Amino acid sequence: VHDSYWTHACDVDTMNRILREKFVELYDTPLLENLLEEFQKSFPDLKFPPLPERGDFDLKEVLDSRYFFN
Repeated sequence: VHDSYWTHACDVDTMNRILREKFVELYDTPLLENLLEEFQKSFPDLKFPPLPERGDFDLKEVLDSRYFFN
């Protein structure tokens, strides 16, 4: 994402599609759940707070959004 400014103007539409797809792929992964699981394995004697509840936003809406960066 940080290097997207190197994209040639004729490839901006392709870049925008790929960035949206990768964003959805990244955030569709249960990152916090995986992190908590790893912490619990690494530190079995510690008690960790519960994870926050997931919201109801459909990440796939990002694929059709007009604006992606703010």
